[in-house]
Amino acid sequence: MFLAQRDHNNRLMLKLTVVVVSYNVISLLRDCLESVAVSAAASADWLAVEVVVVDNASGDGSPAMVAADFPHVRLIASDANLGFTGGNNLALHALGFSSPGNEPTDTPISSPQSPLPNRQSPIPDFILLLNPDTLVKADALGQMATFLRDNPRVGAVGAHLSYGDGRFQHAAFRFPGLAQVVLDLLPLADLPGIRHFLPTLLNSPLNGRYPAALWQGTDAFPVDFVLGAALMVRGEAIRQVGLLDGGYFMYCEEMDWCLRLAEAGWSVYALPTAHIAHLEAQSSRQVRWGTFERLWRSRFRFYHKQRVHYSGSFLFFLRLLVRVGIGIRIALARRRYTRGKLSGALLADELAAYTAIRRL
Repeated sequence: MFLAQRDHNNRLMLKLTVVVVSYNVISLLRDCLESVAVSAAASADWLAVEVVVVDNASGDGSPAMVAADFPHVRLIASDANLGFTGGNNLALHALGFSSPGNEPTDTPISSPQSPLPNRQSPIPDFILLLNPDTLVKADALGQMATFLRDNPRVGAVGAHLSYGDGRFQHAAFRFPGLAQVVLDLLPLADLPGIRHFLPTLLNSPLNGRYPAALWQGTDAFPVDFVLGAALMVRGEAIRQVGLLDGGYFMYCEEMDWCLRLAEAGWSVYALPTAHIAHLEAQSSRQVRWGTFERLWRSRFRFYHKQRVHYSGSFLFFLRLLVRVGIGIRIALARRRYTRGKLSGALLADELAAYTAIRRL
C-alpha cells in the first residue's frame, strides 16, 4: 500500500514506488527501509510513497524481519535468487509494467499481505530502484521526484552517492569505451611511469567519469547512465521502453536501460543535491570471483547487443584487450601463488573466472 494517497485538501498525490531487491543483508535492509520512511515523510504532503521489497531467497531471515517490522512494505519473497535484474523485473511486473506489446501476467508472490495490484489501477508516476545497502538522506526522494515532475522529458534521474564514510562516489557514467577496458583489466598500478597518474586517469572521462565539480554544484546535469543503486525512472518511460533486459543477471542492466530510454527520446540526469549513502557491493561481494565473471559476461552482452553503437572493429579490439588483460592477470595470480601470497583454492577460483571470461 502507499504510505499516503491524498493531501489534506483531498487532492490526488503523485505516487512513487521504491523497489528494494535484497539478498542476505538483513541489517542493511532494515536500515535502508528506515531511511526511506524518514525521507518519505519529508514529502508526505504531495508524494505518496510505496515500498516493495523483493527478497532473493535470503537465508538470513530477511522476509520475516520485513513482515514483522515493516508491515506497510509489500514483500515479494522469491523462491530463487533472481539477481538484481530479475528481482526488479518481478516487482515492476507486479506493479503492472511489461515489455512493450506484452500484457503482464500474474507472477507468484509468496507473501499473502502483498497481492498483485488491480490491473485497472494506474501505474506509479515514478519508480526508484534502490539497493538495500543504501541510506536515503533528508528529502532525497522528494528532490528526485520533484525533478522528474518539473522536467517532463527526463526519463530517469540519479542521486549523489557517497560511501559509508562520506567519501564521494561516482554515481553516473558515460557509456563505456575501450579505454575503460584498459583501465579495468591491465595492472597499471604496477607500472612506475603510470602509477602516479592512475588516480587522475581513473577519475577522468577516459574512464567514463563526469567531473567531480558537477557533483559539488546544485544544478542537475545530463549523463549517459546512472547506477542502478539509486535510479528513479518515470513510470511513463518504463511503459514505453519495457522492463530491464532479463538477459542480465546483474551489472550493465541499468546502462542498457538508460540507453534504451535515450533511444526512445528520454533524457537521463544526475541530481547533485539528492544525497544517498551507498555502502556498495554488500550482496555481490559474497561471491567475489563469480561476481567478477558476471560483470564481464554482462559487459559482453551489452556490447554485442548495442551493435548500432559498438562496431565490429570495436568488438575485435575489445576481445583483443580482454585476452591480453586476462593473460596478464593469470600470470600475476600464479606469481602470487608461488610466493605464498595466495592459496591453491583461491588461485583455482580466480583462474576459473579468468578462463570463463577469456572464452566470452
